[in-house]
Amino acid sequence: MTKDDLFKRAFRLKESNCTIIADREAGIETAILSIQNNLALLEEHIRQNPIFLHSFEPVRFEDGPEVARLMVEASEMTGVGPMAAVAGVLADLAVKDMMAVGCRVAVVENGGEVYAFSNQPIDIAFVAGDEPLSREMGFRLKQFPVGIATSSGRFSHAFSFGDADAVTIFAVNAGLADAVATAVANVIIGDDITKVIKHGMEKALSINGVSGVFILYHGIVGKAGQVPKLIKVNPQK
Repeated sequence: MTKDDLFKRAFRLKESNCTIIADREAGIETAILSIQNNLALLEEHIRQNPIFLHSFEPVRFEDGPEVARLMVEASEMTGVGPMAAVAGVLADLAVKDMMAVGCRVAVVENGGEVYAFSNQPIDIAFVAGDEPLSREMGFRLKQFPVGIATSSGRFSHAFSFGDADAVTIFAVNAGLADAVATAVANVIIGDDITKVIKHGMEKALSINGVSGVFILYHGIVGKAGQVPKLIKVNPQK
């Protein structure tokens, strides 16, 4: 995923488990500060609006920090609760701040949700628990900026109403991809595997801002829209 001229750092803060990549060392520090600040603002917003944390449906937004507003906007577009977009939105805001300090490569992965801006191709691994494809294949990203998120009804720590092995969404930003992945994973359930996958792909592509969808369900793969090139990855790298 990285080259010798890039900086890479792992960073963890509470529920945010991140990998940050940049072509400038200052970009790493900028991303960390962005995540710290926006998470603090979000926690204060949740203290004042507890429903924000627990709702499985969009909530009304009247006033608050940008991080909360963006989460609400993503949830309204997808019909899920705002917390479904939290990891993606934090990644989006961090990359935005990295670009503001001059980074030409700015990638933030937050718990599997990725927002990337780059002047060179970037490879990311596909992760779906202990499924055979997990960490053995991935996607080569060439068009930027792009947001990627994966949700699962079987392997994710996040709640899902569905039973998908994995739903990976490619979208205009990671916040939207995060919320869409949750919404689509919620409907991946049932015995008619082909029909279920088709319904999930149609649902994903019906949402403005989604460019591609990749679904793994009971070992069957479905993909639609503009899904980046599939590649083999070396899990040791």
